Amino acid sequence: MAQTAKPVVLAILDGWGIAPPSKGNAIFSSATPAMDDFLQNFPTMAVQASGEAVGLTWGEMGNSEVGHLNLGAGRIVYQSLPRINKAISDDSFFSVPAFLAAIAHVKKHGSRLHLLGLCSNGGIHSSLDHLFALLELAKKKDVQDVYIHAILDGRDSPRDSAANFIEKIESKIKENGVGEIASLSGRYYAMDRDNRWDRIEQAYLAMTEGIGGRTAGSPVEAIQQSYEKANYDEEFVPTVITKDGKPVGTVDNGDAIIFFNFRPDRARELTKAFALPSFDRFQRKKTLKKLFFVTMTQYDRDLPVKEAFSPGLVTKPIAKVISDAGLNQLHIAETEKYAHVTYFFNGGLEEPFPNQDNVLIPSPKVSSYAEKPEMSAKEITDKLLEEIEKDQYHFMVINFANADMVGHTGNLKATSVAVQIVDECMGRIVKAVLPLGGVVVITADHGNAESKINLQTSQMDKEHTVNPVPVYIVGEQFRGVTPYKDLATGKIMGIVDITYLTDNSCATCYNVSTHKTILERGFNMKIAKENYADISDAKGKEFVQKYNISSVPTVILSKDASAYKNLVTAWTSVGTKESDESFVFRQVGVIGPYKDLIKNEVVTPQAQQ
Repeated sequence: MAQTAKPVVLAILDGWGIAPPSKGNAIFSSATPAMDDFLQNFPTMAVQASGEAVGLTWGEMGNSEVGHLNLGAGRIVYQSLPRINKAISDDSFFSVPAFLAAIAHVKKHGSRLHLLGLCSNGGIHSSLDHLFALLELAKKKDVQDVYIHAILDGRDSPRDSAANFIEKIESKIKENGVGEIASLSGRYYAMDRDNRWDRIEQAYLAMTEGIGGRTAGSPVEAIQQSYEKANYDEEFVPTVITKDGKPVGTVDNGDAIIFFNFRPDRARELTKAFALPSFDRFQRKKTLKKLFFVTMTQYDRDLPVKEAFSPGLVTKPIAKVISDAGLNQLHIAETEKYAHVTYFFNGGLEEPFPNQDNVLIPSPKVSSYAEKPEMSAKEITDKLLEEIEKDQYHFMVINFANADMVGHTGNLKATSVAVQIVDECMGRIVKAVLPLGGVVVITADHGNAESKINLQTSQMDKEHTVNPVPVYIVGEQFRGVTPYKDLATGKIMGIVDITYLTDNSCATCYNVSTHKTILERGFNMKIAKENYADISDAKGKEFVQKYNISSVPTVILSKDASAYKNLVTAWTSVGTKESDESFVFRQVGVIGPYKDLIKNEVVTPQAQQ
């Protein structure tokens, strides 16, 4: 059969970061002949996958949800955490309709308000600041019966850090004069995402029936008892806090719950157990009636709940661009990362686009992936090669979860095995794709496996990192090509447009020879003139749409500082929260640090005055 397409494979190596050699760097210390070959012979670069580069707060670790969302969008997607933080800082948080409706509900029914969520400083699934703001809201609205069901972390925070977080919560409770901790559960139980409903059931029973694996007279006592049994935060057995032998605050009919996790994937199962009228994953001892359930963000469009913060829209993810072009695409991952190559990669859309097929490979059922570091990588590779042989797809995206999921165990030896398995699989994939004239783009969503020992404490490190991640462009046409030097040839990633918006005050500002380096680096200059004077909000919005400023690097040239400021003000009024500098030098995101490349070659409006 004649080949109809030169396949492009995007391989996302989950948790594969870049760091200097160290005793805890499982990637550097492992045998990776395939990746070493790619590094030596094909274009390679490092990109940021944390903090502001992916729409998070400065210095915040990246994560799989954010990484895949940005990769799929092809631009920075500002995340729930900074959005909610901004709402707290400008006080709009305290008038969110869903929160106010929950409070009105408990007042109407004389019932309890329950605050449920992950209690740590990981910043990946939740924020303690959001819990504290909810306690403040309860105080403002004079809600007295407030109970906290704390999920303990130990994965995105140190394994025995819960006592510190619980102390902070109890201090805030004392400060506000409202709230009481009613239960503790490890995320292993309360935040499962792999249909291990027996785990969810144990957390659910502790919260609704007061039936837990353990009971304790206080959260501190519960943590001490658990640590004595070497039962740390992540696997913390669901524990009910009691007073005089009775649970202090179970969820009952007519109550309201606010689930303050902002990341949806690990909050869905527990939410379904509470919110779905017809639920059959386990036998609920009682079906809660008139329960008012609020999720911090959208966990699932079909859930019968209220959402506090609706999702930001990614209108044109790469999957849609490919679909609109009439091309076929395939998305493959195992259970642990399936949502990431489908829902998150597609901009938060559940349904696949036309001509898109998804394949789910089951993750192994083990208590710890350190027991099986290969996970389902070989099965994913086998399936991909099978589909490449069929010659049906133009674009394929896959995820290898090993470096991240095994890295989260903190087991350095197992993580090293996981890294070697991924390397072996990448070698097989490249060997199959290159003879077809295809290209394999290899990158990661965030770091993890490159730092498994805290170099300051010498303790096990199970968390993500803020390290950069690699990008490899592997194809015969790219052999020996370097990223920046050869951009002008159009060999790498095509040509990226950069728009120069100017007015009559700056007629010579855009002389092509002045920006020779930009052209050499592969940017098309699109020059346009506009009148910046007296720009209205409507005119600003028109500019944004006309020149696609949301995703195209844009330089504003004007000797008139006030006119320049007018345009920035208009852009701000239509929704951006970025600084003037970010507006002038738009970063495209996952492809490369375009803002930095452009910035060194242009004169900003302020400097031209």
